[in-house]
Amino acid sequence: MPLYDFHTHSFFSDGALLPMELIRRAQVNGYSAMAITDHASASNIEDLVEKIARDCVLAWDEWGFRVLPGVELTHCPPRAIAGLAARAKRAGAKIVVIHGETLVEPVPPGTNRASVECPDVDILGHPGLLTEEEAALAAQNSVFLEITSRRGHCLGNGNTVVLGRAAGAKFLINSDTHSPGDMHTEAFARTVALGAGLTAAEVEVALVGNPQLLLARVGAEKRIA
Repeated sequence: MPLYDFHTHSFFSDGALLPMELIRRAQVNGYSAMAITDHASASNIEDLVEKIARDCVLAWDEWGFRVLPGVELTHCPPRAIAGLAARAKRAGAKIVVIHGETLVEPVPPGTNRASVECPDVDILGHPGLLTEEEAALAAQNSVFLEITSRRGHCLGNGNTVVLGRAAGAKFLINSDTHSPGDMHTEAFARTVALGAGLTAAEVEVALVGNPQLLLARVGAEKRIA
């Protein structure tokens, strides 16, 4: 079964691995496609995307492994999110994740709302106590809601599923990998999805259907630009 993960970190932010080592370990772990989404803000967007993209292109050229350069905009002022997300896309980020209002970190209030209103945001990561209105906006604006296996951040998975399902939003199962032990296997990704409250049918969509939709949306069905 295909295995996708659109939220991972290298040592260009707070991960443990060089991007190429992260890519290689993901490939050996059975990943079908992935994104490297290091933490970003106004201080480092262009430099970060440029560095990540070099290894993404190399892995795609040499191994045919689909790796997308991206960013996770983290702890940014909500009113700046739209401009920063657009800036990341102009810099070449294929995936823009927003560090959502997790229950265990002091993310600025309003981050979830600003994210699901933004046309350049692809994924709202670990949105914590997502509201009904935010879930509805995510569905309306085609922002994927993340179900995460990251410790602490996963505490809001159940709320995300309940409200996201009611609103018709789309889910992705991501690892938020920072070190090799965080990486998913197909079996563990499925367990995370079921543990969050998805039905068996919803799990298949979140693990396969929605990742393929995202890849098509960013033009990465075959090769990175």
